Amino acid sequence: MMLAARFHGRGDIRLEKIEEPPCGKGEVKMRPAYVGICGSDLHEYTTGPVLIPKTPHPITGSKYPVTMGHEFSGVVVEVGNDVEHLSAGQRVVVRPTIFDKTCSSCIKGIQHCCDNIGFIGLSGYGGGLAEYIVAPAEHFYPIPDNVSLQSAALVEPLAVAWHAVNISPFKPGDNVLLVGGGPIGIGIVQVLKVQGARQIIVVEPTENRRRLSKDFGATHLLDPLDVDVPETVLRLTDNIGADVLFDTAGVEAALNGAIPACRAHGTIVNVAVWQKRPVVRVNDLMYKEVNYMGAALYDNTSFEDVIKAISYGQLNPDKMVTSKITLGEVVEKGFKSLLENRDEHCKILVVMKGSGGTGRQGGFR
Repeated sequence: MMLAARFHGRGDIRLEKIEEPPCGKGEVKMRPAYVGICGSDLHEYTTGPVLIPKTPHPITGSKYPVTMGHEFSGVVVEVGNDVEHLSAGQRVVVRPTIFDKTCSSCIKGIQHCCDNIGFIGLSGYGGGLAEYIVAPAEHFYPIPDNVSLQSAALVEPLAVAWHAVNISPFKPGDNVLLVGGGPIGIGIVQVLKVQGARQIIVVEPTENRRRLSKDFGATHLLDPLDVDVPETVLRLTDNIGADVLFDTAGVEAALNGAIPACRAHGTIVNVAVWQKRPVVRVNDLMYKEVNYMGAALYDNTSFEDVIKAISYGQLNPDKMVTSKITLGEVVEKGFKSLLENRDEHCKILVVMKGSGGTGRQGGFR
């Protein structure tokens, strides 16, 4: 038996003893080391089940209760007898996206837009918030020796940011407006800096997240409660506007308030998961012929590129970690802390058994 944090319904995550999973053909068994709590996890906790299936998932056959945790790293403890690219003792990070490989999106090579998309830690194969996890070998990626297990736990959210920038029309020298300074927003700031943005203007109402955005490379920080965002952006861009706008907030007022800051023939990229359907000022998009597009998850290339970028020192995700907790603290000091003390945190990591203990980071700095 092993301990796991399992979702049973809205506001109901329980620490339970469940059976330790066996490792079969084509599978890998891993001991998780660090697990991040994601905004999607918070949505499940407050309003779910959303992505967590109520009926058996078409690929995994799983439904809730499920073991949570989809941003995580760890150490391989066993591999199936036909797994050749991994071995016991190897340090790995998990790509949690699950796809059917048969739908039209998968056939076109865009598996991350699969009609039956699922996620380890939400839709099946268990999750990182357990002493062990077993999943198909294709989900496990070796990490270089100079990438820590802590940094590796942040590959997944950084891959979302990397992919969003890559599929946008952004090019070096562009002026960029970013709405929202949470973990994905801060990841986008890092990627934009690596890829040569001229100005990175961040709109964020909380002081600590503005400060962290600056630490990672933002050139201008705007509090939407204190300044006129479109007027300020136009002034900073010689009255042209932002070339690309990334929305990671998913707040109707924030989006509509930022649309006028985008230049004619500019692009708005939605990276947010919206809890409520927004009313968008479509005419404001139409008159300036502004493109509006979505960025969903990431492809394999983006996931691998982030691992390389961390190894090369281009991305340094450790400063995003504002607290480390134990599995036993996951509800009170994890989920509830992120909901009740949003201004104090960016990314909380759950430190699993055998990964070296815990320690508080003391806020942003």
